[in-house]
Amino acid sequence: MPHRTEHPHVVVHPPALDGSRRVTADGETLGTAGHEDDVAEILRLADLYVTDVADDDLVEWQGGGPDDWPGLSAPYERPGNGP
Repeated sequence: MPHRTEHPHVVVHPPALDGSRRVTADGETLGTAGHEDDVAEILRLADLYVTDVADDDLVEWQGGGPDDWPGLSAPYERPGNGP
């Protein structure tokens, strides 16, 4: 399969009731994110390396930007960063 030179259209969809957001590329669901870092990881796993998902024009944020995760019941904590 030839290597794609064009970046697919990546969309972070509006938040669901639980605050999670679906991430798609060219209409294909790549995963569900609960935080901006999750979006970066989902894209990395799909071999779509985006250095800054918050400020990259290749990522379209719908229903709010990278800081909008309404509905989450507790503040996000990255695994391994606890007290």
